[in-house]
Amino acid sequence: MLNSLKTMRQFELANTTYHYFSLAELATQFNSDLSKLPYSLKILLENLLRHEDGQNVNLAAIKALANCVTHKPINQEINYHPSRVLMQDFTGVPAIVDLATMRDAMKELGGDPELINPLIPVDLVVDHSIQVDNFATATALQSNSTLEMQRNHERYALLRWGQQAFNNFRVVPPATGICHQVNLEYLATVVCCDTQKTKKLVYPDTVIGTDSHTTMINGLGVLGW
Repeated sequence: MLNSLKTMRQFELANTTYHYFSLAELATQFNSDLSKLPYSLKILLENLLRHEDGQNVNLAAIKALANCVTHKPINQEINYHPSRVLMQDFTGVPAIVDLATMRDAMKELGGDPELINPLIPVDLVVDHSIQVDNFATATALQSNSTLEMQRNHERYALLRWGQQAFNNFRVVPPATGICHQVNLEYLATVVCCDTQKTKKLVYPDTVIGTDSHTTMINGLGVLGW
């Protein structure tokens, strides 16, 4: 966080100091009415301020996105760093296999396999693989879930291992709900809070998902792709 534009501000809540990047301060510096930007672009603009590194995320990118308020076209890539990743089981299980393979390769090369971890929080919701063998009875959910565990025991053993082995990785078990609804009701924080270099930093929640309805989360003001 270079904070070259000096837009970081702070506030006190319950005897704790929190820091954030102020779009109001950025608007003052640019003499621009950023309130006219769509909400999604405001979130992206804060994302750029927070991840400014002078290289991939530089002042030119920040100014280009801020200038959208005057309908100026953007002629460069805009970097985006999601707060977290949402997966479902069909695409998520191969990703865990890839991470496990990377750990094996790291060990063979003489490195520390513990270094192989997701850099941001990842939630994998098991909701695609359960078959409907029983229905229209009070015990249908339980019996279908039991059959699922029996049929795919090896898969769930891998996921249990992954949740214990990797940092930033959680598994939501089958029969909990559809991943998008689980994301809406349990996983989305709307506002994230991390400690970075002794500072508590608050910022908008954003998510990248591996399923078509991930964007339902936009209904809560959480930017989802």
